[in-house]
Amino acid sequence: MTQIKIFDTTLRDGEQSPGVNLNQLEKLELAKQLERFGVDIMEAGFPASSKGDFDAVKKIADTVKNVSVAGLARAVKSDIDACRDALKNAVHPRLHVFIATSPIHMEYKLKKTPDEVIETAVEMVTYGKQFFDHVEWSAEDASRSDLDFLAKIIEKVIDAGATVINLPDTVGYTMPREYGAMFKYIKENVPNIDKVDLSCHCHDDLGMALANSFAAVENGATQVEGTINGIGERAGNASLEEFAVALKIRNDYYPYHTQIVLNETKRTSDMVSKFTGMTVPGNKAVVGRNAFAHESGIHQDGVLKNAETYEIITPELVGVHSNNLVLGKHSGRHAFTDKIKQLGYDLPEEKLKEAFKAFKLLTDRKKEVTDDDLFAILTDIQTDTSNVRRYQLRHFQVQYGSNDQPSASISLSTPDGETIENTSTGSGSVEALYNTLDQIVTEDTHLTDFQLNSIGQGRDALAEVHVSLTVDGRTVSGRGSAQDVLEAAVQAYINGVNRAIYQQKSNLV
Repeated sequence: MTQIKIFDTTLRDGEQSPGVNLNQLEKLELAKQLERFGVDIMEAGFPASSKGDFDAVKKIADTVKNVSVAGLARAVKSDIDACRDALKNAVHPRLHVFIATSPIHMEYKLKKTPDEVIETAVEMVTYGKQFFDHVEWSAEDASRSDLDFLAKIIEKVIDAGATVINLPDTVGYTMPREYGAMFKYIKENVPNIDKVDLSCHCHDDLGMALANSFAAVENGATQVEGTINGIGERAGNASLEEFAVALKIRNDYYPYHTQIVLNETKRTSDMVSKFTGMTVPGNKAVVGRNAFAHESGIHQDGVLKNAETYEIITPELVGVHSNNLVLGKHSGRHAFTDKIKQLGYDLPEEKLKEAFKAFKLLTDRKKEVTDDDLFAILTDIQTDTSNVRRYQLRHFQVQYGSNDQPSASISLSTPDGETIENTSTGSGSVEALYNTLDQIVTEDTHLTDFQLNSIGQGRDALAEVHVSLTVDGRTVSGRGSAQDVLEAAVQAYINGVNRAIYQQKSNLV
């Protein structure tokens, strides 16, 4: 069976989702999980775009060993130089350079003639090839490009040293038959096409990203690009976990396979959802909470008699376990350490002590601690930026009655080491808390989004809050989890402000 390479761009295209703002520690944890998930290539970022992106790409390249790490570059020497410097310590570095090829992009965005675009593409691939054995060249807006021109430029960039040719459906415009026909045409009309991998990169503006990806594979593509949970610009990208699982389930139809470790699917999806604040819809294929729920009496009866009547994907295949109750109040340090290693975490001693303390505090309130609870604790601790002075919650109190206006009192430790307390009111408890926080913090803050979810099930489930904020003009996200919804809301707000401080102190602009 032919292997289809998986090119993950969650850390680059995925982070361009509106409202998503990942810090360097979060990107590194996601990179480690993507490595466990078995992707072949991860696009770690766009090094030339900012110091923060450069540093994150460099840290990832220095850390992961079993995955090819790619940096994105425009067809500009300085962009390629930034990728070279960021990826210099990578075990398997890769350059991804792109230029637009559609008439509308060449005329209005690039303001270049087709011959000038070919000249630039060849020059930049040749330049990049000096530093990288693997160079992927992308024809931005390929699906709206002239096929004869596309064949001409592809032949020349392959001669210049490109090892992968990517034909993106950049604006999610194409239908599967059209997209497949483009790959077929290129396979038949580019004489040196057998020297490279053909790659597809599909956006989901018309809901066709996954179907288009399969159409590309059916017509010669050997690499599929996408993101976890299908996140990305506008309507997102092809969902990689859906592609990998579909290929596995329908191996009777497709003679292809991937290297994806399918039982890491749910954990990878959960981590992306937690860090980005983009909640996975219940009806999402493969990883949605309803994917294995059978509410209909007819369905329930069939599944009880033979699971294959309605269940084509077993929960275990993607890492969902019905019984994941693991630890309780009397569990000791040794059992806790063993469990977090099973979950794939490797914490230094200081953070291990912090995680165990948080676990013990949780068991005082919650009888049984699940994998989901541990996941929330561990990801928060592993991505903590406490090395930078920040705001810390000391205590809060809310007064609320059905006939009274809610009021909130909060005491915070400030980055300067002071303790400040204030009180304010609001039309609801959360607004009262946030009005109070606005009066305490010195930064100019504005809340743009608020999301509340539960971790696990039952009345003692942890609450998780995600917020989007602008802090001194900088867009950041924040998250907090606690058994009390209001405490989670306060922690999420403070986390967002602290992230802005961390970015400013680290000069990540």
